[in-house]
Amino acid sequence: MFESLSDKLSGVFGKLTNSGKLSEKNIDAALREVRLSLLEADVDFKVTRQFVKNIKQRASGDKVYNSLTPGQTVIRIVREELTNILGGETVGLERASQPPSVIMLA
Repeated sequence: MFESLSDKLSGVFGKLTNSGKLSEKNIDAALREVRLSLLEADVDFKVTRQFVKNIKQRASGDKVYNSLTPGQTVIRIVREELTNILGGETVGLERASQPPSVIMLA
C-alpha cells in the first residue's frame, strides 16, 4: 500500500518538478492526483480534503525560494503538511521503572 502511494506521489511531483513554472492549472491537476492517490490508499476523506486544501492555499500564496524551483517549493509544502497531519512533534517513550515496559501499537 505505501509503496503504491509513494510511487504515485513521486510521479506527481516528478511532473511538477519538470514543468518549470507552476500555474494554477498545474497545481490543480497535481492536487487532484494527490487526492485520488490518498483516497485509493484508504486515507480518510476529511483528512484528504483538509490536506489538499491546506496545500492549495499555501502553494498559491507561498513565495518561491531562490534556491528552490516552483516544483520543489510544492514538494516542501506537501512534506510540511504531512508532518503536521502526523503530529509534527517527536514524543519520547515513557518506560516503566521496572522492566518490562508495555508498548501498545495501533
